[in-house]
Amino acid sequence: MKVLLDTNVVLDLLLAREPFVDLAKEIFSLIENTEVEGYLCATSVTTLHYLIGRAMNKKEADEIIEKLLTLFEVTPVTKKVLYDASIDNGVDYEDSVIYTSAYHSQINIIVTRDKRGFKTSKVSSLTPKEFLAFFESRE
Repeated sequence: MKVLLDTNVVLDLLLAREPFVDLAKEIFSLIENTEVEGYLCATSVTTLHYLIGRAMNKKEADEIIEKLLTLFEVTPVTKKVLYDASIDNGVDYEDSVIYTSAYHSQINIIVTRDKRGFKTSKVSSLTPKEFLAFFESRE
């Protein structure tokens, strides 16, 4: 199963944001144990670097991104993805780019805490709690 994590879920873990960090840890464990294939959108990687650098420092941001890139595959953001996202009429262009990139990469599920931003997505979106319940029900 190919699962793309939205930026907010990754930040929940990296910045230990309560009360969300424990669910994010569980999802990261599934990816680390190769029970699911983890993906990030290319735009999320740059956003994560920027936000981590502000919360910590550039050196730590570089190291964290390096670790993330060993754990996750990255969905590309091409001209077609950007164009399709622009005509999608979604709530937020940034989210539209993420789910359009996921769609073009045949992602099965997007895990996000902001499902409102993914209403028009052709890829199913689940909250971390919903995703973990779905994953456990499959076993």
